[in-house]
Amino acid sequence: MTSASQKSSTNEDTIVAIITPPGEGGIAAIRLAGGQSLALLSKHFRAVRKNESDFKPFLMRYGFFVDDKLEKIDEILAVFMPKERSYTGLEQIEIFSHGGSLVAKKIQEILLKSGARAAEPGEFTKLAFLSGRIDLSKAEAVAEIIEANTQKSFDVAREHLIGNYSKHIEKLRTELIEILAEVEASIDFPEEEIDPEETSKLVKRLSNLARSIKELADSYSGGRIISEGFKVAIAGRPNAGKSSLFNLLLKQERALVTPTPGTTRDYLSEWIELGGQAVNIIDTAGLRSGGGVIEKAGQSSAKKIMNQADLIVWMADLSQKKWADFLSEDLSEDLNRNSIILGNKIDKVSLDEKTKKFISDHNVLPLSCLTSQGVDSFKSVLVNRIAESMPDLTSGLVVTSARHMQKLKSALDEIAQAKSKLAENQSPELTALDLRQAASELAEITGRIYNEDILGQIFSKFCIGK
Repeated sequence: MTSASQKSSTNEDTIVAIITPPGEGGIAAIRLAGGQSLALLSKHFRAVRKNESDFKPFLMRYGFFVDDKLEKIDEILAVFMPKERSYTGLEQIEIFSHGGSLVAKKIQEILLKSGARAAEPGEFTKLAFLSGRIDLSKAEAVAEIIEANTQKSFDVAREHLIGNYSKHIEKLRTELIEILAEVEASIDFPEEEIDPEETSKLVKRLSNLARSIKELADSYSGGRIISEGFKVAIAGRPNAGKSSLFNLLLKQERALVTPTPGTTRDYLSEWIELGGQAVNIIDTAGLRSGGGVIEKAGQSSAKKIMNQADLIVWMADLSQKKWADFLSEDLSEDLNRNSIILGNKIDKVSLDEKTKKFISDHNVLPLSCLTSQGVDSFKSVLVNRIAESMPDLTSGLVVTSARHMQKLKSALDEIAQAKSKLAENQSPELTALDLRQAASELAEITGRIYNEDILGQIFSKFCIGK
């Protein structure tokens, strides 16, 4: 493991990457970072005005990018950022050329031939972390900002990036270290053994600390949804109207709809925004006994998706004579913790009092995918169900990373062991060991302590150029 005090980039390479998306556009940007950045640019830059050849920090220069034969490749703007004052913390250059699929690649290729190395995914942000410019949770927030596709996911990523989340983690860790110091005092000065009253106070402080850490860890259930999207599986028996509802929610004819039962053999998946939240709608194969090999494979896939979904929308066909009996059978199975029951094809039936009571007792929402009757009401219920699953975003203290969640849980386990040892008056050395480990778990969230495997896992998920 490496501590924050040991952070420094031992990589002497100068790296380069195109930092704008591929394809046609008005401008493309190329980034250089490393000790030879300015030298490489100077080799290939020719100012339009000869007295503007020298680069001053943060002053944009206009000129031409030339190859080794001094042939002009493109008009460019370029800016120099000195060491410790750039995004990466290293000497850095930003080059702005005309957009397009070729010109930026040509500039990059020339810089590679001149001695630069192609940047790996996330390497610029990794350098920013290693140089101490940002902590690890902020580095991860960079990827979250890039991947954010709704206002809520952007808001949480922004809070992580500006440091409120890191500050909270550091506050928890500081409190833990203060408790650890009191325990270690009894090791260094045996004559100052912790008396029962002080022990009780320490146990109470650890309980309060554990409560705060648990509140943060519990936010991951909603944070995962913010980060990954809310997964809704549309399920039910064949020909209940699942694909029709899927198409209605997407506002396009995405799924094939026919009167023949079992048309959907495999699942279809699409993303929509609903109530400001990214929602993954999945149309699954109809569930029934029988069917061919392919249909049975689709049904197996449907059950797996239902088990993984955040919410199941179960559809019943109200036009079937025994739909209530079928629904009773279906609901006797463990469909999901969280489900909405829809009764489709309300336009084709008239409901007697007994059926109305059954619908009310089982919270069935009647609708018609053909006429759209009741669809808006269903959407409102769906939005409310999603909102109920979301954490309070006012503080911005939401865990969206599975890695962070695991570290918080490990810290809680260590604190629980320390509390038990304190209460049982066990050796303070053992208690201190648990508390040190708990502090280390929290330190790994922000990168105060890290190893290369952690960095590899995190930055390999970044895009090249970031």
